[in-house]
Amino acid sequence: MSGPQPRLPVSAVVVTRNAARHLAAVLAAADVCAELLVLDSGSSDDTSAIARAAGARVEQQPFLGFGPQKCRGVELAAHDWILSLDADEVLDDQARAAIRGVDLSDPRSCWSLRRRTFIGIREVRHGPWGNDQVLRLFNRTTAGFKPLPVHEEVESARRPTLLPGSILHYSYRDRADVIARAVEYAPLKAGMLRRAGQRNATWTLPLRAALAFAHAYLLRGGFRDGADGFVVALARAVESTLPRAMVLGAEPTPNVNRS
Repeated sequence: MSGPQPRLPVSAVVVTRNAARHLAAVLAAADVCAELLVLDSGSSDDTSAIARAAGARVEQQPFLGFGPQKCRGVELAAHDWILSLDADEVLDDQARAAIRGVDLSDPRSCWSLRRRTFIGIREVRHGPWGNDQVLRLFNRTTAGFKPLPVHEEVESARRPTLLPGSILHYSYRDRADVIARAVEYAPLKAGMLRRAGQRNATWTLPLRAALAFAHAYLLRGGFRDGADGFVVALARAVESTLPRAMVLGAEPTPNVNRS
C-alpha cells in the first residue's frame, strides 16, 4: 500500500483579508505544495485561524494594493517555485494531479491554468470570462507579479504552458456582488489612470460604456449566460467608465469679479 505522495518544493501563496468563506478549501486543494503561506492584511474574521488549522504559515502586511501585496507574499515564501492563488480559487482534482507532474528542473518554466468563474453556484461559461487562463505557477527568479494596484498579472521570461484542469473561482456571492466589486475597484483604477496622466472627455464616457457592454454581451457571447451574462457585461461598462469619471473630477469654479 503506497503512502502519501511527497510534496513539491513549491510555496502556495495566498493573500487574504476577511477570506474565511473559501480559504479552507483553497488551502486543502493546494496541499501538493511543501509550504502554504497566507499573507493577511488585518482580517477581522476567522481567516488566520482557518489558515493555521490547515498548516499554513500566516504573515501580516497592511494592504499595499493587489500587485504589491502579491509581490510581498512571493518575497516571504520559503521556496523559489511559487503557486499563487487568490483566497477564492480552488484547484480541481485534475489541476492538482497536473501540478504534481510538472518538471521543476528549469527555472524559466511556468504554467497557466484555465479559470472557471462562478456567480453563486452558477458557472459563467461565456462572455469575457469564458476562456480565462491565468499564469499561476512560476519561479520567482525568472518571473513575478507586476506591482499594479489592481488587475495584477505575472510577467515571465517564457510563454506559459497550459496545464490540464481548472481553477474554480468562487469570487461572487450573487449578481449584485459583481457590480459592487466593479465599483469597489474603481478608485484603484482611477489612481492608475491619474498617475499615468490619462484623462478622457466626459462625452466619451457613454460611448465607452456602450462599447464595453456590447463587446462583453454580444461579441463575446455573454447573452448565452442569461441574466448572469447581462450583469457581467454591465460590470464591464462600469469598469470602463467609472474610474475615468473619477479622474475627471469637478470642474474648477470660475473666478468672477463682482465689484
